[in-house]
Amino acid sequence: MRRVVGFFMLLALLACSPEKPPFQSIDLTGADYAKGFSLPDQLGQPRTLADFKGKVVMVFFGFTQCPDFCPTTLSEMVQVKHDLGAQGDKMQAIFITLDPERDTPELLKAYMGNFDPSFVALVPTVEALPALAKDFKIYYKKVAGAQPANYTLDHSAGTYIYDTEGHLRLYARYGLGVPALTADVKQLLK
Repeated sequence: MRRVVGFFMLLALLACSPEKPPFQSIDLTGADYAKGFSLPDQLGQPRTLADFKGKVVMVFFGFTQCPDFCPTTLSEMVQVKHDLGAQGDKMQAIFITLDPERDTPELLKAYMGNFDPSFVALVPTVEALPALAKDFKIYYKKVAGAQPANYTLDHSAGTYIYDTEGHLRLYARYGLGVPALTADVKQLLK
């Protein structure tokens, strides 16, 4: 009888314990892909995920001539950083170009500066891009324009979010919104 009472008391305690709120993004904790990168940034400095330990890292793939997903996502990251207030410096946005042919380091430096100078752009080589995209499960395809240099890219538009230890935790689909992203980042900063 004593064991039965003890068991029910334990269940009651567990039921009353505060539960962490669920993430708004897709929880990828324990995923065996998108584990990191080793790429030069817009200043030519080699960067890895370990460089940002202690920060929640938001990684987005895109290109500077993107008319919609890329500038919208980067603008949302600016707002998330702002909404974090004093903790804003504990969030790092990283943009990885899918268009290394046109997205030069100089162009990426200016592009990041238009959003937030603390944001980092990474530049894979044309040769390394397919393997990187495969590792991150990123879709991209060049779409021909009227002129050979006027092509565009179709591409995945979600954001990978890493915790302060550099572990992949979340995937935020495009359009999730700033309040949900901010809530997820705050939870990872706890």
